Amino acid sequence: MTIPLMPKATAAWLIENTALTFEQISKFCGIHILEIQSLADNENSVRIVGFDPIASSQLTLDEIHRCEKNSKEHLVIRPAISADSVLGKKKSRYTPLSKRQDRPDAIAWMIKFYPDIPEIALTRLLGTTKPMIRSIKTKTHWNTPQIKPRNPVQLGFCSQGELDALITAYAPKVTAVVS
Repeated sequence: MTIPLMPKATAAWLIENTALTFEQISKFCGIHILEIQSLADNENSVRIVGFDPIASSQLTLDEIHRCEKNSKEHLVIRPAISADSVLGKKKSRYTPLSKRQDRPDAIAWMIKFYPDIPEIALTRLLGTTKPMIRSIKTKTHWNTPQIKPRNPVQLGFCSQGELDALITAYAPKVTAVVS
């Protein structure tokens, strides 16, 4: 379970500004109920300034009201909104420098054994670019004489499951002939 930013400060704000039970605040903030009670009684040696979870978009007012009406309910934190969550996270693969020289071999293997798989699918699977794939297909790559087709799974560019999923997704559709 995710806890809010600055849990003690958030708990202090909830204690001061809501009618939530100590148990509800404890579960939401991930703090022991006795610590919540000591915050409410000002028994701490340091005064904690409250942090508004509504202003920080961690909670909504509706969520607080819902839990104030029923003490059995628990607060649910809102997921963080970021550019990645709205646009979708870019999934780039990092290839160590020591393996980058093997990438053309993996591309050549895929082209040799699965020529029907589109370039965009190969770029995602192997973490390469379309111009690199085209240069290997047309044999205009600068290192063409040394390229030997090798399995990308054995080279560590993808897992066997990822390769199998790609192959089945782009496998030619075989129609059964009924005689």
